[in-house]
Amino acid sequence: MARPKPETFDKQKVVAENRRARFDYAIEDRFEAGLALQGTEVKALRAGEASITESFAEVRDGQVFLVNANIPEFSHGNRFNHEPRRPRKLLLNAREIDRLLGATERKGMTLVPLSIYFNRRGRAKVELALAKGRQSQDKREYIKDREWQRDKARIMRERG
Repeated sequence: MARPKPETFDKQKVVAENRRARFDYAIEDRFEAGLALQGTEVKALRAGEASITESFAEVRDGQVFLVNANIPEFSHGNRFNHEPRRPRKLLLNAREIDRLLGATERKGMTLVPLSIYFNRRGRAKVELALAKGRQSQDKREYIKDREWQRDKARIMRERG
């Protein structure tokens, strides 16, 4: 039997974060996936160089790939340097892949990376979200709710 997943992921060093995704998408579920990387990609990530703002994940042939994520070439890499925007394989369980495939095909959901980070063991991980795109009126509602929560907290602090 598989061990239970923790509620929050063990993030030691966050390399890249997609903060816009929380605004543009309504996040349903989160997954932690490993990244299949080349040597110079790991070195570039450890240097803190990555961008996932325009990236997404897709299921192809029973495997999940991170598409359009930019990990720039390592500065001290030589002819063995990697291609910056190549599709990278994400490491997930077969059951999780089936669940993601079903959600993206049937429900019209999107796989959005929220962050790339290193865990305590030094492994590069991606926090992947199963999300549904928000319309502009939904975004306005989201902003209104967020501002009300902020105002409510301020009022409660002032009243003691």
